[in-house]
Amino acid sequence: MKSFGKYISKHLASFAAFILLLALLNVLVFGITFQSVIINDYGDTSPQNMLEEIAASSTAEGISDDARKKLESTHIWAMLLNQDGSRVWAIDTPEDIPYEYTIQDVALFSRGYLKDHPVFVWNTEDGLLVLGYPKDSYTKLTSNYFSIHAIQTLPLYITGMLAADFLFLFLAYFFSRRKIIRSTEPIIDAIETLSNGKSVSLSICGDLSEVAGSINKASRILSRQNEARANWISGVSHDIRTPLSMILGYAERIADNKTINSSVKEQAEIVRQQSIKIKELVQDLNLVSQLEYEMQPLHKELVRFSKLLRSYAVELLNSGLSDSYSVEVEIKPSAENAILECDSRLILRAINNLVQNSIKHNPQGCEIMIALDCEETAITLTVLDNGVGLSSEKLRELEEKPHYMESTDNQLNLRHGLGILLVRHIVEAHGGTMKIESTESHGYKTVLCFSNQSNQS
Repeated sequence: MKSFGKYISKHLASFAAFILLLALLNVLVFGITFQSVIINDYGDTSPQNMLEEIAASSTAEGISDDARKKLESTHIWAMLLNQDGSRVWAIDTPEDIPYEYTIQDVALFSRGYLKDHPVFVWNTEDGLLVLGYPKDSYTKLTSNYFSIHAIQTLPLYITGMLAADFLFLFLAYFFSRRKIIRSTEPIIDAIETLSNGKSVSLSICGDLSEVAGSINKASRILSRQNEARANWISGVSHDIRTPLSMILGYAERIADNKTINSSVKEQAEIVRQQSIKIKELVQDLNLVSQLEYEMQPLHKELVRFSKLLRSYAVELLNSGLSDSYSVEVEIKPSAENAILECDSRLILRAINNLVQNSIKHNPQGCEIMIALDCEETAITLTVLDNGVGLSSEKLRELEEKPHYMESTDNQLNLRHGLGILLVRHIVEAHGGTMKIESTESHGYKTVLCFSNQSNQS
């Protein structure tokens, strides 16, 4: 499973690389978003640089033309105050800016605002240089200053980047998950199919090819084992058939011989009946094996279900059924023309097994009902009797305990016979389901449900 570990490591490395790329993208977007703020606040036009430049270009008589043009282009006003707090000169000062200032006024606005204008001061030989910026351009805290635009932009930036990061992470998770599922789903399906005892064949390239190869190898081994088991059962069945036919033939001859006494005839009849049971058991064993390992071809054809049931009931009644048993067929009007694509021979075998099961477990006689119903999506066949039924414990064993062909221990005496197992395999081979209901002394009911293909066309 080294390839599977490499596959997981590869995806983890890809995800880590994506996180790193996302972090770099955040830095890039931060730089683009706050580029103008960084340039304005810490570049040539920043308050600190502007103070130094204007101070160098100014005297008591005024400032140079270049300095004046730069102030105008950046919408900054300026003034120079002498030792008495009076203006020496001023450039573009707003009308509400005073001409005279006390020491207290200078102390207040030098670290904050003057008429809501953020101002910055620089001490020169000729006096105190004051630069005033537009309102709502900077916020000042003690000895530092911050761009209001930056402060307003920062929450939007953080919110936007978090949303973008979550979106990118979700998209990365979504597409990575879809890719992983797309790559591993065939393997998971194949493992599930193998767990049901069926063979698979995977064709996967890339990182998981080694895993697919291992599954295909396990499938081939399982197929060979199943085929060997089915062939063994088929071979044993074939080998039993010849001596069993001889035993059955001799038993019939003895039972029909009029010169032999009645006691021997009775014993010969018992041998004949038990031989018939063994013959039927061998046939059921072979058929169950072929169905279980999908070696039994289905000869499907479109069959009118109601006609099939009536024909079976007539044949059953004409076969010499004891008068202690009654068989009734109930066809709902909606099911009269229901069509099922099936192997009619196997379906009849399943129905007969259920009917014979009712006969076998009710030697005192019972009423048997075969009912057919049809809904929009399903065709339901029910075989029920009013016989002895099963206790809740026996019913639970029948539903939960595996058949002896499926058992992994030696408690074969606790397993039910082949009849019900054969019915289940036949129904499942036709894509249907089987459900058993029974209450002690209140009869036994088996419900077979098939897809209604006539309404799906």
